[in-house]
Amino acid sequence: MSAIVTSPHLKTYTLEEFWKLPDPPGGEKLELIGGVLYLTPPPGGTHNEVVARLVREIATFLKLKDDPGRLYLPRAAIWTGSATYLEPDLMYISQDLLAQMDLDHLTKADLVVEVISPGSAIYDRNAKAETYGALGVGELWLIDPDHRTLEAIRWDSRGRPSRDVLGKGAQAEAACLPGFKLTLENLFD
Repeated sequence: MSAIVTSPHLKTYTLEEFWKLPDPPGGEKLELIGGVLYLTPPPGGTHNEVVARLVREIATFLKLKDDPGRLYLPRAAIWTGSATYLEPDLMYISQDLLAQMDLDHLTKADLVVEVISPGSAIYDRNAKAETYGALGVGELWLIDPDHRTLEAIRWDSRGRPSRDVLGKGAQAEAACLPGFKLTLENLFD
């Protein structure tokens, strides 16, 4: 991840300061990347519906495969160091990866999903996606209900991303969930 360059007049936060902030009054979400505070608007009905459908699809698959991994929803977070704290819309952590972490301090995930909302699209596609890559997330899905697409980002061993954008009629497959196939229409229709 490249260094975050900000104005010297911008207030940066430590995790301790971040955790002491009051909840935003309008349901917005606060996240922290490299000490920089990000505020995103609350999700709308379409966003919530897509997340609910995806949870159902993945949870059903995990149960059928008797997969011991875990599926996490917000407010579960990935956080590292003293200045980064992210709450994805959904994340899957395999049993092997989970065994390497403290349950009270999740630092990475096999699969992270962000559902793109108009008010957070630039943030999700740029700062947040780059941060997930730097944190060692195996795969990121950016689901865009407005364009009915799923962008899968995977990082190689050198941290270089590869991107596949899937649209109508496509099936998404997650490297960490062998055999799982998500038909995009199941998310949007």
